[in-house]
Amino acid sequence: MTEFTQKDHHHNLILNLYHEFTWGLGIAFHTVYAVVPLFLKSLGAPNLVIVSTAGLFAVLMAIPQLFSALMGRNIKDIKIVALLLHGLPISAVFMMGTIYTFLTPTGPNAWIYFYIGFISYGLGIGYLLPVWVAFIEQSTLKEKRGQFLGLSFAFHSIGGFVGGFAVKWILDSAIPFPNNFGIGFYIFFVSITIGSALFFWFRVKERPNDIPHKTVKEFLADIKDILIGHRNFQKYLLARIFCVATFPAVSLYAVYCQNKFNFEMSEAGIFIIINVFAAGMASYLTGKMGDKYGHKLSMIFSFICHFIAMLLAIYSQSMLWVYTLFFFLGAGLGSFMPASMNLIYDFSQDRDTKTYMALIDTILAPFVIMSILGASLIRTQFGTEAVFISVAIFLIIGISLLIFVVNEPRTKKQINGFSS
Repeated sequence: MTEFTQKDHHHNLILNLYHEFTWGLGIAFHTVYAVVPLFLKSLGAPNLVIVSTAGLFAVLMAIPQLFSALMGRNIKDIKIVALLLHGLPISAVFMMGTIYTFLTPTGPNAWIYFYIGFISYGLGIGYLLPVWVAFIEQSTLKEKRGQFLGLSFAFHSIGGFVGGFAVKWILDSAIPFPNNFGIGFYIFFVSITIGSALFFWFRVKERPNDIPHKTVKEFLADIKDILIGHRNFQKYLLARIFCVATFPAVSLYAVYCQNKFNFEMSEAGIFIIINVFAAGMASYLTGKMGDKYGHKLSMIFSFICHFIAMLLAIYSQSMLWVYTLFFFLGAGLGSFMPASMNLIYDFSQDRDTKTYMALIDTILAPFVIMSILGASLIRTQFGTEAVFISVAIFLIIGISLLIFVVNEPRTKKQINGFSS
């Protein structure tokens, strides 16, 4: 078997930087914390739909993941499968671009067409995720994976920074609504198509020939063993259950602040620029920090930033407060991705990362739905600030569990294949 070398790792890093830049640029036109909720509001979508965008996206990603992990349990050529599955979200984005550039539906139900595309995109990303996580694992050196992901997501943020200016320019232009958003979706489509094609030139570790074929029964037995026997993983899931409360808050920030300060919709571009600038710095620094001190610390940092953003939303007194809010939101979102992915690798050790990835999002999905419904009910009865206060309480519990209950999986002794 050919050895996977430092040169191969570096080759893949360069390609992945371009890949993440293009995805970051494209996603600037589809951010669940700014563009999507403001677009839905402008299309006349119900409040529950607007509040649910970030949380619903997480649920949509979770729905197909166990099935994806099951179907992909014996994949031999991970690169080809990863390339093909990128076509799922790309097709959904193309559909959204076509609808709002050329068909331009109007009326009280115009938001539904976008919502169908949004749902299709989320499901496509969800089916892709377990395979993508395994693909990145086979394309990197373990000891440098934190820096690889941290730097990659930093370039994702640089792409988003450029995309933020593009969003502001398009929304400020004379292009009528909703065609301006449709053109943005087409830019999204072209950008991620180019970025996804770069995977073709990745160098991937060869799959050992002696790996036995895994049956469905064995796959289900692995899930049972993980859920029952991996005690530290159980503690981690408990902490994450409390932290899913951030999802409805992320969707509310832009709409809440617009109602409070009555800013123009093009401000979404400024929010994206600030957000991705903070996200880029945070992802790079926490990736390096995680490699040195453990990725649990990066996860704690992520949710502390979310907590600070919540406080800024509650007490905001001017647009400067709003800009600072989106800075800390960006730091929270940017540090989350390298932290969460590397924790998956640390928890799984030599077991199937696809299964761990699928289990986390699948188990969290019902709690995300509960947080969305709970936030909608609280908002209706007591107002948006009451939602932020409730989320802050749940975050304090989740952060405390991460600090005092969850063990750093990379450094703790393994017991019977599972960390204590």
